[in-house]
Amino acid sequence: MVVLGLESSCDETGAGVVDVGARRVLANVIASQHATHAEYGGVVPELASREHLKNLKPVVDAALAQAGLSLAQLDGIAVTAGPGLAGCLHLGLSAAKAMALASGKPWVGVNHLEGHLLAAQLEHPGLEFPYLALVVSGGHTSLLEVRGPFERRRLEATLDDAAGEAFDKVAKLLELGFPGGPAVDALAGGHAGQGVAFPRARPKDGGAGFSYSGLKTAVRVHVDRSARRGEALDKAAIAAGFQRAAIEPLVRKAVEAAQALGLATVVAGGGVAANRLLRSELQRACAEAGLACRLSSPALCADNGAMIAYAGGLRLLDGQRSPWTLGIHPSLDECGSPC
Repeated sequence: MVVLGLESSCDETGAGVVDVGARRVLANVIASQHATHAEYGGVVPELASREHLKNLKPVVDAALAQAGLSLAQLDGIAVTAGPGLAGCLHLGLSAAKAMALASGKPWVGVNHLEGHLLAAQLEHPGLEFPYLALVVSGGHTSLLEVRGPFERRRLEATLDDAAGEAFDKVAKLLELGFPGGPAVDALAGGHAGQGVAFPRARPKDGGAGFSYSGLKTAVRVHVDRSARRGEALDKAAIAAGFQRAAIEPLVRKAVEAAQALGLATVVAGGGVAANRLLRSELQRACAEAGLACRLSSPALCADNGAMIAYAGGLRLLDGQRSPWTLGIHPSLDECGSPC
């Protein structure tokens, strides 16, 4: 089954074409909005929606051309229905419905996070269920036990801010520009030492969950104190210390959860999963624990249409279809389905 997937949940307009049975990406085209939002230091929802309106058709046309297929040659269409920014989701969903109606192809709405959970299978053909999945992005930080394409259980999630949001806020504090994650990663990578010693969040009474609000506050306090004292900021040391404090709990908890559940494989997805320190530390920790570590390439860690095409294609193969009345689900959680 060959499926076209549309992704428009935030500030990336993506269209991908995937041969679902072969787990093969035939096309994956992404139009980034980073230049549009850079001057604001974050995503402006109204501007993001306008960019999707402008980019959707060119991105779909480019993906079909890259795959060497026409709309009529597809077997189905998949689209992100949630979670995400409401206006952005509306545009992608409307485009998918229009194409499905015009072509007579079956279509299905997809949970954006399901795409991240399954994306690694596109680059690791031997990856089978069950596995432990770590989803880290601008809006989500979660650990899940993934038993099948539609069967998963959330184990832990952030208690306040997501890891990706913390990276963006720290980048803004250090005046590194937007998007913050790659900027912090690049700056931290040039620092030889461990960096500033920032605290690791530990929920009270050994409770489950991640927390990044305190870490963000610790970075801000350090920056403010240095300014009051007239000290020059060592931005590389701050970035390195923050990054280590943000990533250590992700790696530790992922490995501990996999061991506790008897799962042999750890998978990571989402934009923050492209971070070089997270990737190297997770691979190291998994190797030491005797676990397999399967990471998506940075291109598939970012929001993209290929992962939506694959996740939706599995649902279409299962006989699932979405009704024309399907609406958006901006607050859909990791285990929900918009179908």
